[in-house]
Amino acid sequence: MRTKWFLVILVILLIVIGCATPSVAAPVPIPDINIDVSQSDNPGQVVDSVRLLVLLTILALVPAILIMMTSFTRIVVVLSFVRNALATQQTPPNQVVIGLALFLTFFTMMPVYQDIKINAIDPYVAEEISQDQAVDAAAAPLREFMLAQTREKDLALFINIAKQDRPATMDDVALSTLIPAFVISELKTAFQMGFIIFIPFLIIDMVVASTLMSMGMFMLPPVMISLPFKLMLFVMVDGWYLVVKGLVESF
Repeated sequence: MRTKWFLVILVILLIVIGCATPSVAAPVPIPDINIDVSQSDNPGQVVDSVRLLVLLTILALVPAILIMMTSFTRIVVVLSFVRNALATQQTPPNQVVIGLALFLTFFTMMPVYQDIKINAIDPYVAEEISQDQAVDAAAAPLREFMLAQTREKDLALFINIAKQDRPATMDDVALSTLIPAFVISELKTAFQMGFIIFIPFLIIDMVVASTLMSMGMFMLPPVMISLPFKLMLFVMVDGWYLVVKGLVESF
């Protein structure tokens, strides 16, 4: 009987050991990537290398392009004003504010991105247009979007500073002139929206501060009393819905 149980245990141990032993897998080929700088007799290879370098440089500037040439500036400034008006300090945190601003930027800029994809990226990938033509086709929707949001006064400021001739058409406006004009226009619009957002919360702070002073409670910070009322007001009017709705419709 003992011999029988000993054989059963031995068989189980052999099965467990066999399952635990890793099987020898076939070697997976690992790609070898080399970036060499060497002499070339073909000028075309040099041009391709320079184009690759320019593309990598543009990719490094993508965050700045996203901030300066899209609706991100207005959205993130207004969301920051909302947080400051509520006096909630770091609630919501910066990651949430920036993340919401990014997704709202993608949402509002989606028609522009689709236009760029149809008129610039797809024909360039299909080798129907050259790289310069693709860049011009991609810049046209962005120029149209920025011009629609830029005030004439701001655009005229940078045109006069650069001592450029008055553009006859939209295509004559240089991006180097349009981008800073667009940014300061977006900042002005965002500050106007932030002022409107601040008004109801400022009234609550003034009422709470006056009430505390009339009761002689000078040592009690008014923010501690006004914060729950501001949060209640913001929730009752569905503040995030109104803020996001106003931001999206402003474009």
